[in-house]
Amino acid sequence: MIKAILKATFVAGSLDICAAFAQAYLSNGVTPDIVLQYIASGIFGKEAYSGAVKYILFGLAVHFFIVLMCAVTYFLSYTKVSFLKKSIFLSSFLIALIAWVVTTMVIIPLSKIQSSPFNLEKAIIAIAILYFCVGIPISLFAKSYFNKQGSIN
Repeated sequence: MIKAILKATFVAGSLDICAAFAQAYLSNGVTPDIVLQYIASGIFGKEAYSGAVKYILFGLAVHFFIVLMCAVTYFLSYTKVSFLKKSIFLSSFLIALIAWVVTTMVIIPLSKIQSSPFNLEKAIIAIAILYFCVGIPISLFAKSYFNKQGSIN
């Protein structure tokens, strides 16, 4: 199972960070290094914007760690929560919604990142990115893994 979780994490994390880079650049002209420094600033504050490569790499590591936690949680829940097996699309939406809620309501408030006021358009875009880039890959990898194990229908 560890190998399947790591594959799901790599694919979902790569898709998600590429989508974040594209969305940030297209909407605000923000480059990928600034996106990763923003993630790192949750722990290091303004120091993360110093230009040091270590903060960029740390931001990338934090991003993949969050996606890994999504994948682990989903894989561990898959055989215990029966409706997860019924619909890839519903499961993917659930992953996206939970990831967005945890990020905006737990991770950001506990970090050094200053919270922004709620913006419905930005929330919808973020959830859509999470749905396609994180939810669908993780749910597909889990379904494939458990089908191969003969654990589910």
